[in-house]
Amino acid sequence: MIKIGLLSDTHGYLHPKIFEFFNEVDEIWHAGDIGNLKLADEIKKFKPLVAVYGNIDGQDVRSEYPQNQIIDREKLKIFMTHIGGYPGNYARGIKDILIRENIRLFISGHSHILKVINDNKLNLIHINPGAAGKYGLHKVITFTKFNIEADRIRDLEIMEIERSASF
Repeated sequence: MIKIGLLSDTHGYLHPKIFEFFNEVDEIWHAGDIGNLKLADEIKKFKPLVAVYGNIDGQDVRSEYPQNQIIDREKLKIFMTHIGGYPGNYARGIKDILIRENIRLFISGHSHILKVINDNKLNLIHINPGAAGKYGLHKVITFTKFNIEADRIRDLEIMEIERSASF
C-alpha cells in the first residue's frame, strides 16, 4: 500500500495545512499550475514529489516537470495532466491516451473544482483535487489524499478550507 497526497493549482502559494494533512503520505502529486520552482522545492523537502506543469507555469517549471505523467503504483496505472477534462467531457486527445495506456486512475487539475468521478465506460476513476492556492475563482481551498492498495483507491479524504478565512 502507498499513501498519496494530491493537489493542484497552488499558483505559487503553499497553504500551511498541507504539511499537517499530508504528514503521513509517502508521495505528493501535483496536477499542475505549480507557480514556481521554489514551491516545488519546498514540497520536495517535505515528501517526494511527482508533478506536471500547468498552463500558468513558466519555462523554469516546464523544464523540470513534464506536461503528462504516466505513473505505476502498486498494480494501478495512473495518468496525470493539468488540462484533461473529466468523464463525458475529456480534453482533445485525452480519451485516446486513457484507452491506449489502459489507465485506471486519471488525474487532472485546471478547473479549480474538486471532482471524483467514476467513468464506467473506460473503467477508471477521475480525480481533480480542486485548487490548493489562493488565486482563482474558487471559494474553498481543496486537496486530497488516498491510499493505493493493489489496484484500488481506498480511504480518500478531502481537506476543505474556506479561502476567505485563510488570508
